[in-house]
Amino acid sequence: MGLSVSSFPDPARETVPLRAEWYALYTRSRFEKKLLYELTMRQVEVFLPMREIVSRWKDRRKKIWVPLFPGYVFVNHIDTPENRYRVLNIQGAVRFVDVCDRPIPVPEEQINAIRRFLETSLSADPYPYIQVGAQVEVISGPLSGIRGMLVEKRGKYRFVLQIDLIRQAISVEVDASDIQAIAASQRPVVSG
Repeated sequence: MGLSVSSFPDPARETVPLRAEWYALYTRSRFEKKLLYELTMRQVEVFLPMREIVSRWKDRRKKIWVPLFPGYVFVNHIDTPENRYRVLNIQGAVRFVDVCDRPIPVPEEQINAIRRFLETSLSADPYPYIQVGAQVEVISGPLSGIRGMLVEKRGKYRFVLQIDLIRQAISVEVDASDIQAIAASQRPVVSG
């Protein structure tokens, strides 16, 4: 009875996910739009959430589009060494957000929630990442069903959607009657 090399699992072989997932790609400063263009040209699905702001110069004002999460783009692909190399080999790409050198997928529900924020006529602004706060769910209006955090800002309620993996968040003003608290038993368990 002999053993062959193929009888043992190869620890160097990586397991490949069966489907494409979203990953946060950290970029060089102000390279988000260039990476959007380059990745699109290479037929890689990429998502760069943008918001319109008024930029003021000495002599004029102009509306411009800026990244909602400066320094990040989201890439949807099957995580393989070849695909990582194809993305990271572009000027301006720094690294994927990872744990122990393994890129961690961003939950698709968070990507979809960002898209829904941007599709509304509501003004979405970057918001500092918050560790603690009341967990809420929007129960009516265009953001119905999205869960996030409620904070009070200058006497008005702000709903905050956090993207935990990149420690970024966006906020939008909502009417207090459009939200309800999530019971502790319904909150996701976070291990840490």
